[in-house]
Amino acid sequence: MSAERLRLVREHVRDFPDFPAPGVLFRDITPLLKDPEAFKASIDLLEAHMRDKHPQVDLIAGLDSRGFLFGPVLAQRLGVGFVLIRKKGKLPGPTESVSYTLEYGQAELEVQSDAVEPGQKVILIDDLLATGGTMRAACELMSKLKAEILDCVVLVELKFLKGADRLKPFPLYSVLQYD
Repeated sequence: MSAERLRLVREHVRDFPDFPAPGVLFRDITPLLKDPEAFKASIDLLEAHMRDKHPQVDLIAGLDSRGFLFGPVLAQRLGVGFVLIRKKGKLPGPTESVSYTLEYGQAELEVQSDAVEPGQKVILIDDLLATGGTMRAACELMSKLKAEILDCVVLVELKFLKGADRLKPFPLYSVLQYD
């Protein structure tokens, strides 16, 4: 059953060569989001991993912005809360932030200061892991709030960019991997 789900998910990720720049092969998940069965299959696979590996979870934290597509659905299925990790300046009230380096400059992520209690068990989610910079910054942000990071979860991992290495010691789970 999960092999069929995996096939369905893989079939709904399309490639766009030379986007956003020459030499880049963009993995596009919009066909997956358009197809209710394929989207459900992706959620089922992510949920199965979370239930199997992490019987006790307190929160799902989604990275801006595509982590917001998967995170709330998974949080609802698991019966836990959902936390927004946003780009700087998008959240009201007191926040904690972390700066990180991108290929082309600096960026910042933030979370509301009261979003996570010390010791809460958190799974981070995003659609794709490339170089790992954004996910690593999200891990640092959750660590700053003294959360226990159980897992970093993505739908697509671009293995050739070695983003998982940048996340260590935090674990990574990906549904689809591309070399």
